[in-house]
Amino acid sequence: MLNDGARMPVFGLGVWQAPQGRATREAVTCAIGAGYRLIDTAALYQNEASVGEGVRASGVAREELFVTTKLWNDDQGFDAALRGFERSRRLLNLGAVDLYLVHWPVRGLRLESWRALGKLQREGACRSIGVSNFTVAHLDELIGSSDLVPAVNQVEFSPFLYQRELLEYCRDHGIQLEAYAPLTRGRKLDHPALVRLARTLGRSPAQVVLRWGLQHGVVEIPKSVHPERIRENAGCLDFQLSPGQLAALDALHEGFRTTWDPSEMP
Repeated sequence: MLNDGARMPVFGLGVWQAPQGRATREAVTCAIGAGYRLIDTAALYQNEASVGEGVRASGVAREELFVTTKLWNDDQGFDAALRGFERSRRLLNLGAVDLYLVHWPVRGLRLESWRALGKLQREGACRSIGVSNFTVAHLDELIGSSDLVPAVNQVEFSPFLYQRELLEYCRDHGIQLEAYAPLTRGRKLDHPALVRLARTLGRSPAQVVLRWGLQHGVVEIPKSVHPERIRENAGCLDFQLSPGQLAALDALHEGFRTTWDPSEMP
């Protein structure tokens, strides 16, 4: 349950770097067929139209699905954000957007972008609004300047980038933390401690990492266009990690990022 009363699935599909066209469309329909109900895209990904096609082809009622897209930096600022949203909504062709996020905390523009998102929510164009890649400092600034608290903050988050302070801040302020690149884009899935734990549990390293995030109360959106991996990742939903196993994964934190550090944005 988000702070605005909307309900958001805890597990979904990300489509970053998935190409516009058949691969993305089929990945979306495969994920929905495998039980996924959350699909995450962005204007930057240039595949919103294919995501919409995949949703419509799935045969699942629109109201059962939760679709997220994001405002890119080139469209930040009040009027530009309104135009950027309309472009995304037109490409998706799914009616109202379930969650719309400010993709990056662009200096000098992020507060005006947030004001535009508030207008869109009041008008019913998007049901929930939030941010992505916002640090504690960015969130403090935003909350201090607006009556609207973001429903979601989507950030890079994994056992190898365990942002404990940010997670606790979001919990304290009623903001749902959501993890992109939870599988480190595959770059840490061969870590010996992770591989040993996965063998003990009879699970894949990816399933263990995703389960870790879920048990920390984080929404997970692993990216894949491969049907077998899409189905494998959903296997994170039917087992539990013990407190000791959670702690062992917590200890893997090393500040590892697969993308730019948003704390560098003042």
